[in-house]
Amino acid sequence: MASGFTFANATVENGFSDLVHDHLKGVGRLFYLTSPKDTMYERKEDVPNFFKQSWPYFFIFMILEHLLLRLEGKKGIRLNDGITSISHGILQECGRLIWRGAESYLYTWIYSNYRLVELPWNHTLTWYAAAIGVDFCYYWMHRACHEVHILWAQHQVHHTSEDFNMGVGIRQSVLQGWCGFIFYLPLALVIPPAQFVTHYQFSYLYMFWIHTEAIKSLGPLEYILNTPSHHRVHHGSNKYCLDVNYGGVLIIWDRLFGTFRPETDKVKIVYGLIYNQPSFNPVYLQMFYTGYVVEKFRRLQGWGDKLRAIFWGPSWEPGTPRLGDEDMKVDVEGRDKYDVHLPAWLNTYLVLHYAVVLYGFFELASKHMGMTPFTVLVFVLYVIASLTIIGMIFDQSQYAPILEVLRCSALAFLTRSVAAPGVGTILQTMYVVSAMFWCLYTLKLLEIKKTSKVD
Repeated sequence: MASGFTFANATVENGFSDLVHDHLKGVGRLFYLTSPKDTMYERKEDVPNFFKQSWPYFFIFMILEHLLLRLEGKKGIRLNDGITSISHGILQECGRLIWRGAESYLYTWIYSNYRLVELPWNHTLTWYAAAIGVDFCYYWMHRACHEVHILWAQHQVHHTSEDFNMGVGIRQSVLQGWCGFIFYLPLALVIPPAQFVTHYQFSYLYMFWIHTEAIKSLGPLEYILNTPSHHRVHHGSNKYCLDVNYGGVLIIWDRLFGTFRPETDKVKIVYGLIYNQPSFNPVYLQMFYTGYVVEKFRRLQGWGDKLRAIFWGPSWEPGTPRLGDEDMKVDVEGRDKYDVHLPAWLNTYLVLHYAVVLYGFFELASKHMGMTPFTVLVFVLYVIASLTIIGMIFDQSQYAPILEVLRCSALAFLTRSVAAPGVGTILQTMYVVSAMFWCLYTLKLLEIKKTSKVD
């Protein structure tokens, strides 16, 4: 990795705001200044898990971005929305822990049996060919995720936030890796698996930092690279923002294939889905849109239209073009963001329990290869259940209190035998107290309902 982007090198003439701003820009520069020689690997198994290594930096730059936005007089990253974004990233990583890299098996099999050329794994040209090839395939995969209804059902979770910040960069679909992997398979005829896996990770790591409103422009680099300016347009639900700027690292593919649209001061971008879902429950946001696809499939008559409901664009209706009638598409010009205001003590409670879930997740991620698949599955289910219930509390769901009683009760029992003695005692006490509190809270709710019913 190239060096030189340290706090000592940042411009400080305009204070801390410029310091943070320069470092956020430095994130992007680091990705395309990476030395090929430092990231060449002969075997796929030798490629580091760059995603896992990057999680601490994700959190650091989210904090820096939040501070910069607050210094500019903006709200910064909302607690409920930011935690929801992180939860989606954890859900995606939990999926990877379960299938343990199985997505790349088919790629490796094709390369081993049907490759057309033998490119040297340690040659610079191979490294750059992999970088360009992965980015080219990402463009078409990403475009398909917006233009094919069933793929959009998985990808849409990335667009569910009504904010635009670096947290959105890790708000990813659990199943998109499987659904979109087919678009990369042609590379297996040429690119060695280790180089593919390396740049597949680099591509997504680069795209983390372009989810921000803290950086306005990168000057001449805007013509070549995908930047925050370009990606803000992509995430808008305004009609002017739909179906454009699909690039990953490079924006040249959009310029070549007619899907580029620059940012303009004339339109205030409204983020989120056209018909946004009011929820901070990550599992619900992952799954709800698939129900729309099923409903549309059932509603239409004839197998031709039923299949088009799945494989044509999300806006398609019988008698319209593949991507729908442009005149019928909704132009979102403004709306109030979904938000639920909780008391400070409850936010503190949720942050504390969320921190414990994060600790458990990182412990699982570091030790999962030494565990049986069943044990990994059990811990993954614990993480998913915890993230779901915390999201439901943020939503003030009527079912959240009783589910939190059950969660804390179960964890109070499990931590006694799973956690280390000292840590186990602390966690067990925390879960017992939490379960008792929510039990009393739930009984109070039941009493209120009973009195109301009698009256």
